[in-house]
Amino acid sequence: MEALATFAAALAEGIDEAIGPWVIGSVRTVYAAQLGVAPPADVLADADRAATAATAEISPKIRELLAKDIDEQRTGPLAILRSAVRFPTEVLVAAGVPSKQRDEFARNQFPDDVYDLNLAAFVDLAPDLHETGLIWGAAKAHVHLSRRRAEGRS
Repeated sequence: MEALATFAAALAEGIDEAIGPWVIGSVRTVYAAQLGVAPPADVLADADRAATAATAEISPKIRELLAKDIDEQRTGPLAILRSAVRFPTEVLVAAGVPSKQRDEFARNQFPDDVYDLNLAAFVDLAPDLHETGLIWGAAKAHVHLSRRRAEGRS
């Protein structure tokens, strides 16, 4: 349990640090890809404000989730992170950036993700979160299996 708490804290910290840059990077990347030019200063200022707002909203939710006992966690951190897509999306929509072409699955599963920014894994938020997320997930699985075995369930 102590190791799991350490890994959860590392994951929460990594997410805290990555959300803002991800929002800004998403705006820059999509804007340039869709319009063929770098975003102007006003769009970047909006992206910066959105990054701050995303961090302020998402980080506490992630920390609250990861602080709970694993049997009380009714969702996962990636589900919470997926809600952050709205922050760069709002900036891009306000800037008049046309939506991306997406496949039928993406349109059906993530109808509001018109720029295809969905976070499928921690690596999508930040490359250095891949290992942190794997370690946390493995530790959580270990605790879960240990508890079930102690209860006579496997």
